[in-house]
Amino acid sequence: MLAGKTALITGSSSGIGLATAKVLAENGANIVLHGLMSDQEGETLAQEFVDKYQVKAIFDGANLMDAKAISTLMERASVEMSGVDILVNNAGIQHTERVDTFPQPKWDAIIAINLTAAFHTTQKALPSMKAKGWGRIINIASVHGLVASLNKSAYCAAKHGIIGFTKVVAMENAELGITANSICPGFVDTPLITEQIQQMADRDGISFEQAKRQIVIQKQSLPDMMDPRQIGEYALFLCSDTARTITGASLTIDGGWTAQ
Repeated sequence: MLAGKTALITGSSSGIGLATAKVLAENGANIVLHGLMSDQEGETLAQEFVDKYQVKAIFDGANLMDAKAISTLMERASVEMSGVDILVNNAGIQHTERVDTFPQPKWDAIIAINLTAAFHTTQKALPSMKAKGWGRIINIASVHGLVASLNKSAYCAAKHGIIGFTKVVAMENAELGITANSICPGFVDTPLITEQIQQMADRDGISFEQAKRQIVIQKQSLPDMMDPRQIGEYALFLCSDTARTITGASLTIDGGWTAQ
């Protein structure tokens, strides 16, 4: 399905990003991996993709708070992989605290990585997409791009921002064979949420599964977390010909969170 295409997924060393990279590689896409690991670890991961999926794969550990580093990342993708056809802006960080005590460095980092980095990668990816007359920009937003939660001001601001940004990119490129969409997950079973669940279980003296259910049903009607692979499959669908007229959308996969 994606043979000859190149997908760049930020934050793809674990979680949603890695699962998405695997799904796209399974369907023939060459992969640019990115994330927080050493160059040696990244190169090992890239080689695993080459061996398992028989695709081209490279790794880059660019600091997404550094515009120059992002430019270098995108230049590598252009030179070594003939440009980016599928861009998945997935990398993100989190910090929870009330607005009146929220540390400015944390705010700046969340906005830079969760929002501004997507501007830089998209800007650099668009010329190649335009030249080819085909492109898919998929931004991993969140239900927090649609609704708010206490103590998540920076995260909500960034995720609301990425949804607005996605809509503009979609409108500006609608007649050029390029689509742009946001995926808005609820609770996804990743190492970050697993750590939070274990902390709650230890604090309250309950089992991991009990804590997991309590956390999820506070927000979702469906008491199940999403598997990261589900997000990858959603991204794959957006790359399909069937989805060619879906653009500017904010697509939830949230167990009924935003239905309330």
